[in-house]
Amino acid sequence: MPFFFEVLIGGLLSGVMYSFVALGFVLIYKASGVFNFAQGAMVFAAALTVVGFQEMGAPLWLAVLLALGVMVMLGVLTERFVLRPLVNQPPMTLFMATIGLTYVIEGLAQGVWGANVRGLELGIQDEPIPWLLQAANISVSKFDLFAAGVAALLVSVLAIFFQYTRIGRALRAVADDHQAALSIGIPLQSIWRIVWAVAGFVALVAGLLWGARNGVSYSLTFTALKALPVLILGGFTSIPGAIIGGLIIGSTEKLAEVYLGQYVGGGIDAWFPYVMALAFLLIRPEGLFGEKHIDRV
Repeated sequence: MPFFFEVLIGGLLSGVMYSFVALGFVLIYKASGVFNFAQGAMVFAAALTVVGFQEMGAPLWLAVLLALGVMVMLGVLTERFVLRPLVNQPPMTLFMATIGLTYVIEGLAQGVWGANVRGLELGIQDEPIPWLLQAANISVSKFDLFAAGVAALLVSVLAIFFQYTRIGRALRAVADDHQAALSIGIPLQSIWRIVWAVAGFVALVAGLLWGARNGVSYSLTFTALKALPVLILGGFTSIPGAIIGGLIIGSTEKLAEVYLGQYVGGGIDAWFPYVMALAFLLIRPEGLFGEKHIDRV
C-alpha cells in the first residue's frame, strides 16, 4: 500500500507539471478562440532566456524578471503581428499561423542564446522529503511538492484576477461573446494583448520548472504534446479543468506504467494519456469542465 500511494502521489505531482503548459493553452483559447500550438515553444524560449541572462552574469531573480519582460513583449508582438491581421479568418488559418510561430520562436531563441543543452538551478533539490520517507515509507520529491505549491498559487492568482478585477471581467466577457463585448465598449485588441502577455508569464513559470527538472533544451517544446490530453480531459476553456486534467493524466499514466506496463512491454506512459484522451473524445468531447457547444441550424 505505501508503494501504491508513492506511485499515486508521484503521478499527481507530475501531472501538475503538465497543467502549467495546459494553462497557457486555456488562457489564449478562452479569450480569442485560438489554439496556440506555439505554447511549447514559448516555454522553451522562456527557460532559455532565463539561462541566457544568467550566463551573462545576472542573478536568478534578475534573470527571471528580465525573462518576464521578454515573454510579455513576445506576447504583445504576437498579438499585434500574428493574431490581429488574421481576425475573422477560419480557425484552421489561425492554427496554422501558430504552427509557423512555433518555428519562429524556436529559431529566434536558439539564434540569440545558442542551442546547447543547459541546466537550470532553482535551489530546490529533486530528492525525497526525509520525514515523510521515515514516517510513512513514501518517497515524495521536494521539487514536485514545490511545483504543486506554485501551481496552487498560480491558479489562485488567475482565479482572483478573472473573477474580481475589471480586466478579468472584461476577459470573461470577451470569452463569452466577442460581438457582445465590442457592443459595450470592450477593446478586443487590448484584451488579447493582455491575454497573450499573461500566457507568456505562465510559459515562464512552466519553463522554469520544466527546465529545472529536465534541463533546458529543444525537447522542452514537446511539452505542448503532453498538454493535449490534459486539455481534452479538462476542457479547452476551463482553468480548474487544466489542473484537474493534469492530475488525472499524471496519476493514471504512472499507475498504468507500474501495474499494466509489465503486460504490454513497458513504455505505456508514453501513449496511455492519448488513449484516455481518445476515450474522452468519444464520451464527452467538451471535457469535464468544458462548455458544450451547440450550433443552431
